[in-house]
Amino acid sequence: MKIEELRAMKTDELHNELERLRRHLFDLRAQAVTEKLENPMQLGNTKRSIARLLTVLHERNEVNIEQRQAHLTAQRARRK
Repeated sequence: MKIEELRAMKTDELHNELERLRRHLFDLRAQAVTEKLENPMQLGNTKRSIARLLTVLHERNEVNIEQRQAHLTAQRARRK
């Protein structure tokens, strides 16, 4: 995802995308450990996307990003 696309998104959408990418990175790491990862470049690309998201959130002077992520994760867990 390009930085221009991220800057066009709303803050809530950015937080949701950050959570999705972190979950995806976790899955990729699990695949890497079990040697089922087809394209190792996916790890680096996902990390860069997370960094871009965090950059945009910091540009918007967002604070307590990690706490908000934990809150969103807890909310999703309660729904299931």
